[in-house]
Order: sequence, then C-alpha cells, then structure tokens
Amino acid sequence: MAFPQHRMRRLRGSEAMRRLVRETALEPSNFVLPLFVCPGEEIRREIGSMPGNYQLSIDQLVAECGEVRGLGIGGIILFGIPEAKDEHASGAYDDNGIVQGAVRAIKHEVPGLLVITDVCNCEYTSHGHCGKVVDGDVDNDATLAWLAAAAVSHARAGADIVAPSDMMDGRVAAIRKALDDAGFPMTPILSYAAKFASGFYGPFREAAESAPKFGDRRSYQMDPANAREAMREIELDIEEGADMIMVKPAMPYLDLIRLARDRYDVPIAAYQVSGEYSMLMAAIERGWLERDRVILESLTGIRRAGARIILTYFAKEAARLLS
Repeated sequence: MAFPQHRMRRLRGSEAMRRLVRETALEPSNFVLPLFVCPGEEIRREIGSMPGNYQLSIDQLVAECGEVRGLGIGGIILFGIPEAKDEHASGAYDDNGIVQGAVRAIKHEVPGLLVITDVCNCEYTSHGHCGKVVDGDVDNDATLAWLAAAAVSHARAGADIVAPSDMMDGRVAAIRKALDDAGFPMTPILSYAAKFASGFYGPFREAAESAPKFGDRRSYQMDPANAREAMREIELDIEEGADMIMVKPAMPYLDLIRLARDRYDVPIAAYQVSGEYSMLMAAIERGWLERDRVILESLTGIRRAGARIILTYFAKEAARLLS
C-alpha cells in the first residue's frame, strides 16, 4: 500500500522518535585522535592549515591525552617530528626516539588510554619519502627492515597497536614476524591497507613536516581510481596478519569502506584526513556551514559506510557534542 497508508514522516516527528529509530550510532569510543609530538618543553605550536591542532612537546602531549581519556575517546594515534632527519630514517626506529619517548610518558601518566603509533618513515627521512631511496625510487624490500624495527621499538615502549602507513608490499608480514620474534605476539597491527595517493593530505604534511623533497608518492600509494585493487590490497594484508585494516582518506572513499565492510570480517577503520578537516573548518569559519551539525554528519556518514574506528581531528569536539 502506498501513501496515505504509508507516511514515512510518522517516525520523524520528534527528537525522541528520531532517536528511537536511528539506524547508525555514533559514540566517542569510535574515535581516534591524531596527535603530533615534537622535541622540547612547553611547546604548543598551532598548525596554520589545521586550526585547533598543534605540534606538542611531550609534557603538553601528556596533558592533551588526559583530556582525551576524560572524554571517553577510543584512543590516540601518534606522529613524530624528530630532532633531526637523515637518509636512513634512523629516528623512526630509535628506542630513544620522539614517539618512543612519548609512548612511555603517556603510559606512565595517562594509564588506560589506548595508544596507536603510526609506523612510517616520511617524517624521519631527509628526502621525505616513506623508505630507502635507491636510484630515485623507494626500494620496497630494503624499507621493510626499517618498518619492522620501528614497530618493535614502539611495542617495546608500550604501544597498544602499531599502524604501518607506508604502503610497501609485504610490510605487514615483516612487521608481524618481527613483533613475534621480539616477544610481542599480542601487539595488534592496524594496517593502512588501502591508502590512496590523495590530494587531501596537504595540511598533514605541514603538521608532520613530511612533504617529499622530490617527486611524489604515486609509485607506492594507491591510484584513486582503483576499487578492485583496494580490495586486493586489503585481502593481502589480512593474509599477512593484519588484525584491523584502514581506508584512507574517508570522505572520497566511502564506497570502498562499504565494500570492505561487506567483504572482510575484521574491524574497519577510516581516516578523516587533514584535508577533509581543513576544508570543513574553512567553511565553518566563514559561516557557510553550521559547525556542530557538519562535524557529526560527516562522522556519521563514515560510520554508516561501515567504519567502526574513525581517525578524526574532530574527536574531542564530537565527543563533547555526543555527551
């Protein structure tokens, strides 16, 4: 029977009714807040293209993490800005590196907060690429040893989850073996399994000081046009031992989040990246968009597509709105 017997508006008449029949639930525990840690003390340096986000020294980072825990947010993911960079990304796998020190401080001062570490090399190499450069290109297999060493150093410092974001072939297997051999068989791997060579990363590269000094990353990050290849990347990473997988960015790839959710029985994460955040913030600051509504709507869309875990710079604001 059609209208007037069926009136879809009957279930939209009040907030209580809308809440009762709402299909997608959004909770602070769904969110992971990306944070940028830098050397020094009492440093809280705002990132110009990402208003409200900062490069933080460890003491400031610890204070921020206390606030995150208090809001019931699912966890944080750490990106490091080292004192110095070199061609071998040595700061990435140094047991006394910036991320390793930050993890130890958080675990001591903010117990119970879930800490994820980004495992990559671009913040630590003098050339800004994600691995060892040989003859102008990133050498996939030589880079695996750097990634495995970094993951083990993060686990040794106390990281709850390691998250390789480099897009080298075989890195999940290399990291899993290294963790197991080092006595960390219970440390999960959250793989950036489908990470695209996106135009939405610009503000992050300012925040992490990680822009490549030559060329681009299209020889290892994915072509935005390829959906079937993304599913193959995810499948391979799961076969290699990934416990969770990520699609990055989120907004332009909602269809792939849904494909992954329908195909794979592992937790799915999505990264609402810096460009998505900055784009929304620019419109919000000009009064073109309503701040609270678009924050929650954008995150609900990612959750509805199938992501259980959402990495977002809006994590604190969204958690307050949901409380």
